[in-house]
Parts: sequence; structure tokens; C-alpha cells
Amino acid sequence: MQDQRIEKIASFAVNIAKVLVIIYLGFVEVFKIGKLLREKLDSELNISRKWASQAYSILKKRQAERKVARV
Repeated sequence: MQDQRIEKIASFAVNIAKVLVIIYLGFVEVFKIGKLLREKLDSELNISRKWASQAYSILKKRQAERKVARV
């Protein structure tokens, strides 16, 4: 009787450990995916920033040319 109880407790402890390991590995994967997404979005954001900067400089240049043409 006592041996069965100890065996059940040990089995329960092993199952809890398995669940905790699975949860931990799930969190690790989620953070890896998050990191990869951040890196990918940062590179795309840099491209967008460059494009916006170029468009802004072209706009300012055209505005300056129009001012000079009016004077």
C-alpha cells in the first residue's frame, strides 16, 4: 500500500516536471519567434525610413526651387 502511494507521488512529480519543461520550451520558442520578427521588422522599418527621408528631401528641394522661381 505504502509503495503504491510513493509510486503515485513519484509519477505525479515526474508528470509535473514534464509539463513544466514543455511550458518552458514553449516560452523559449515564443521569444525566439518574437526576436526574429523584431529583426525582420527593424530591417523593413529602416528601408521605410530611408524612403521617407529621400521623399522628404526631394519635397524640400522642389519647394526651394519653387520659391526661387517665384522670386
